[in-house]
Parts: sequence; C-alpha cells; structure tokens
Amino acid sequence: MRFPLLPDRPWTLLVIAVAGYCAILVFVYFRQEKILYFPDVYPLASAAIRAKALHFRLWPEHALDYHGFVQADGPTSPKGVILLFHGNAGTAPDRFFYAQELGQLGYRLILFEYPGYGARPGELGEATFVSAAVDAARAAVEQFGGPLVLLGESLGCGIAAAVAGSKQAPVAGVVLITPWDTLPDMAQSVFWYLPARWMTRDRYDNVFNLSEYDGPVAVVVAEKDDVIPPERGLRLFERLSGRKKLWLLPGAGHNTWPAAVDSLWWSDVIRFVTTEKPPADVPHGKDGNPSSAPIP
Repeated sequence: MRFPLLPDRPWTLLVIAVAGYCAILVFVYFRQEKILYFPDVYPLASAAIRAKALHFRLWPEHALDYHGFVQADGPTSPKGVILLFHGNAGTAPDRFFYAQELGQLGYRLILFEYPGYGARPGELGEATFVSAAVDAARAAVEQFGGPLVLLGESLGCGIAAAVAGSKQAPVAGVVLITPWDTLPDMAQSVFWYLPARWMTRDRYDNVFNLSEYDGPVAVVVAEKDDVIPPERGLRLFERLSGRKKLWLLPGAGHNTWPAAVDSLWWSDVIRFVTTEKPPADVPHGKDGNPSSAPIP
C-alpha cells in the first residue's frame, strides 16, 4: 500500500510547529504588559479606607492622582524619608509590613503607588512609572525634607535605579532587594526558548541607570529566588562601579526573604546607604566598603 502524502508529512509538521511558535511570539510581544504587571485595582474610597486601617494616609490626601501612602503616625522627628517602590503584584498597601522595621529606625516611610495600580489612574509601563516616581521623589523632599532613600523590591528596583540615575531628585542612597541587571537579559535567562532579549519593550536597565548615580547602593539577593535568578542580582552588583555592598540571604526565596531578616539587618542596610562616603585615603575592599587593611 502506498502513502503518497507520507514524504510531505514531516514538512507539514514543521510548518505547523513554526507557525505555532511565531504565534506565541506575537502573543507574548503584544501582551507583555499583562505578563509583567499584575495590579490590583479598587476605588479611591477603598484606597483611603485601606490606608487608614494600616495607619497610613493617602499622599496627597483627597487627590485622585495620588503619589502613594505616607505613615499617619510616623516618627515626630524623622531622620529622613524612605520612598518604597513595590514589586509587580498587588498594590502599595500590601507592603505595610515595612513600617514595623523601618519606623523603628526613625525614618518616614512612603509607599509609592504605580499608575494603573490601586485607585491611581494611568497607563502601565516603564516610562509612566518612572515619570511618576520622579515627581513623587521631588515632592517628598520638598514636603518632608531629606535625606531621601529609595528602596525597591523586584520590579521596584528598576524604578528606584531610574529615579536615582535621572538626577532629578536628591537621592542619598538606594536599596535594591531581589533586583536584576537588565530586564531583557533577565527575561532571556528565564524564557530561554524565546528571543526575549529582543522582544522586551520595557528595558529597566539598572546597570546603565545606576552608572549615572554616584551615591551608595545596597544590593540584596535571595539565594533561592525562584522568580528572578540570583545570578542576575549578582551580575548587577559586579557591574556597579560606585560605592556598593552586597547582602546575600541564604536559603531565602523571592517572596520569603522578609522572614530571613531582622531589625539589626535593616539597621545595617540603612546605615550603609545613609553614611557619608569614607575619606579618599581609606583603602576599600572589593565590595566598595572600607577595607580592614592598614593604611600604608
């Protein structure tokens, strides 16, 4: 019995496979905002109620296009302001737990909200987020004074790095928790079966942005991070040329790292990014900190 279509069947399967792969590429390219950003959305009244329940208030109050949330019962004489940029899921009030540790250190905590998240209007995307974050950083210093520390987690690291590198606000220090080097490189390492490096529209190039910033940078990497490969954060640290320090959290995951730190750890991190640069004649180690070697 003859099967006249048999010789063509492998080519048919190949065409189908290629067409399916191309369809995946098109879908991912045009839907990447849905893949990257996971906002919760609720009315402004709900945002105010959530803030009050967590001892925060909208900032500015009664503003539809608010910057975020500020502690309602923060320190009476704060040492400075910590502006926090959260990860890609949920909203700013989900990060109320930071107040417990950072409030004890004497800093006023502001939880920045991204446009398109919570009750805040706006489009999802890097350009929109960074522009709004720069406005919030400048407003924080104008209203509350400094020094200003930027703290980012995951996606928020990209926002913090961009604000610091913009030089449009006086940033005293930057803390990056579970960061990456560049989003295209990170995406390629995760989606190795796609040309992700060339498909990624939002870049979040933390290496380049921080090359424009000359202040201290604390980099925190979770050893068992299952969302952002730890090597991406280590790669970022290696490529930073300024004053820097690395904290590697043994056994910690992307969402479990808060359980791996305590108040002493937080004090150490904030002290590093708020301490003035050591004198030029003090030798430095590989981590950018004063070395224990004697001065020659």
